[in-house]
Amino acid sequence: MVHKKLMNARMILQSMELKKSGHNKFAGYQYFELGDFLPQINEIFHGHGLCGVISYDTDYASLTITDVDDGTNIVITSPMVEANLKGAHAIQNLGAVETYQRRYLWMTAMEIVEHDALDSSAPIKEAVIITPAQGIKDELPIEILRYLDELAVELIAICEKDPKAAWVRLEKENLEADQKVALWTLMPSNVRSAIKKAKG
Repeated sequence: MVHKKLMNARMILQSMELKKSGHNKFAGYQYFELGDFLPQINEIFHGHGLCGVISYDTDYASLTITDVDDGTNIVITSPMVEANLKGAHAIQNLGAVETYQRRYLWMTAMEIVEHDALDSSAPIKEAVIITPAQGIKDELPIEILRYLDELAVELIAICEKDPKAAWVRLEKENLEADQKVALWTLMPSNVRSAIKKAKG
């Protein structure tokens, strides 16, 4: 029965209007965060006698969906990978991996598709200028881009009071070259200039 219940749950979720709260300003698209669909899924599962449990081991993350009435279940797995965010502690990297695994496991289980609106929309005919910095950002994982975005906000705030402290904070991150270029594009020119002067 778990297959039938899961299919019904998918159809109910599909009929709901889900809004994407995640925004990748660098690549110019929006995406689903866990909070955009997980509360709805939990409500649907509760009403249909389903329970989803996520677990992790060294090699795989898995989502086990169980029919609480007859005990049948479906297991969805995803290979574990490592995150290596500069300036982040090991537990923060682990948290980033687990958050993404949860998101993708649930999206797989419930057949949640992203970018439909982009795929179905008419192409916009306009000149697009791609700079080297944009190309670098396109190559970076979303989680790293988010971290750089937060770091940029922090550096801007620090620089307003003490540009030298902002430079010291930046150096502590020990960013790779492509990450530093991407970070640089997130800050206004006056902040970049102040940090450069403080470095000298």
